[in-house]
Amino acid sequence: MEADSIAVISPDIGEPYRGIFAKIIEGIEEKLGTRVTNYPVRSDTDTSGLKASLLRQNTKVVIALGRQGMKTAAALDNSIRVVVGGVLTVPEDEARGQLVISLSPDPVLLFARIKTLMPGVRRVFVIYDPNFNGWLIKLAREAARAQGLELVTHEAQDVRSAVPFYQEFFSAADSRRDALWLPQDPTTVEESSILPLVLQESWNKSIAVFSSNFGHVRRGVLFSLYPDNAALGVSLGELAQGILATGGYGKRGMMPLRDVRISVNLRAAKHLGLDLSYQMQNFDTVFPEP
Repeated sequence: MEADSIAVISPDIGEPYRGIFAKIIEGIEEKLGTRVTNYPVRSDTDTSGLKASLLRQNTKVVIALGRQGMKTAAALDNSIRVVVGGVLTVPEDEARGQLVISLSPDPVLLFARIKTLMPGVRRVFVIYDPNFNGWLIKLAREAARAQGLELVTHEAQDVRSAVPFYQEFFSAADSRRDALWLPQDPTTVEESSILPLVLQESWNKSIAVFSSNFGHVRRGVLFSLYPDNAALGVSLGELAQGILATGGYGKRGMMPLRDVRISVNLRAAKHLGLDLSYQMQNFDTVFPEP
């Protein structure tokens, strides 16, 4: 592989995000076995200058990180292929033309984990905004079937219409066989009103809640899956190498995150009557911190 044929475009931003993107780039370099040129970009970056520079370096594939990286890469020369990482979701019409690894954990992995921790769970409920997570719920339906779970979904396009679905769920849920999944969704998992309601009700009724958002574990959900940034970099590097080798995409569109770590809330587990002491070595982070 020519050293310059794969390059990275990443957002020029401060910590903690800078460190996250640096870790992803480390993984990319580990996979490629060489240093890659990283072009930090802002909203006012001169894309024509960047384009000229990439073509001069004979760049064939760009790994675009974050929303700003993706936006900049979209304005590049058509001869340069693009792999996107470090974004939650992309409008479907944009995603069709690119290969995107989302920061949303693969529902297959989430559902396998809830079954391991609570083998009695039979139904998983989720309330989602189709504009944001329609693509993910399609995958979740298949994943639930594969795990022998029933997935009960409700669509809500604003906070007000989401609340009654949660109230209905908690009033009828069976703590032995039902669990609630919180996807990364700014509408239906709104942090200031919906999350406190979910945490309070799930505690009162001893219902398992798991999340696609790392920050929720500290606040009281049972577990979450979150990105292993270096491993994500390795996956992005592998996709870029594949495109370089074949000259084409092979597949396009949104892919869920499979490079994950797990965070568990031991207080929530104890409250649900779960003894996780024999599984401690399987968890990457635990709360409350020992």
